[in-house]
Amino acid sequence: MQKKVPQFRVSTCLGLIVGILFFSIPVSAADKPDFSGSWTTYRGSGGAGAFAAPAGEIKLTAEAMKARQDFISVTEGTNHGAGNSCVGYGMPASVLGSGGYPMELIQRPEQLFSIYEAHNEIRRIYIGDEAEDPSTFFPERNGYSKAHWEGDRLIVETSRLKNQVDSRYPHSNQATIREEYYFDTPLEDGTRVLAAELTMIDPLWLEEPFVTTKRWQELSDYHVMTYECSEPLWLDEMEMLYKEAGLEMVQE
Repeated sequence: MQKKVPQFRVSTCLGLIVGILFFSIPVSAADKPDFSGSWTTYRGSGGAGAFAAPAGEIKLTAEAMKARQDFISVTEGTNHGAGNSCVGYGMPASVLGSGGYPMELIQRPEQLFSIYEAHNEIRRIYIGDEAEDPSTFFPERNGYSKAHWEGDRLIVETSRLKNQVDSRYPHSNQATIREEYYFDTPLEDGTRVLAAELTMIDPLWLEEPFVTTKRWQELSDYHVMTYECSEPLWLDEMEMLYKEAGLEMVQE
């Protein structure tokens, strides 16, 4: 008697195929948290929050304290501060405060865009394979930021910073910053809360790593507004020129 070859149901075969395909597909960016939205400093209730610096003490070396004091001595009582010249805050001040103005995050699989309302400051965070070798880029006040996912947390590493003494968080161009973004416990009304654990290391200007946590709460139905800092300064200069020429200024 011939043995019969076992017959598998079509549904069983399809189930095996689907199962194999399911477990062979890598987790995509669509499975990651989406931080897109408009955010303001966390205050635990509705509405926009004023500037509130997160906790954390920055301990400067003697070299850093001298550089900071030299800057204060030549700018104190003048209009030559960075803000008066429409210069953005730079890292880490842009993410930790930005003058209390809101920020908007736009997330794509390969990039996270941080748009700070103050000074229209924009920061690009390159995710995964989108990131390139930071050493091939010029130093900037916000540095070069690359990121990767660890579970539901986005780990951001920033380098290529400049010496910066005009900030409440002074650092040398050797500083590196690590941020860890994640969703924290929402407010009672369901408002999303975003957190970023930040660590700045600087072998030249910091006696020890500066560690702090920044939190934001989401603003519903809000997009950051245009912040035109340099235009009023230009208009003041134009008004003076028109006045000296005895002409009527119609430029607005």
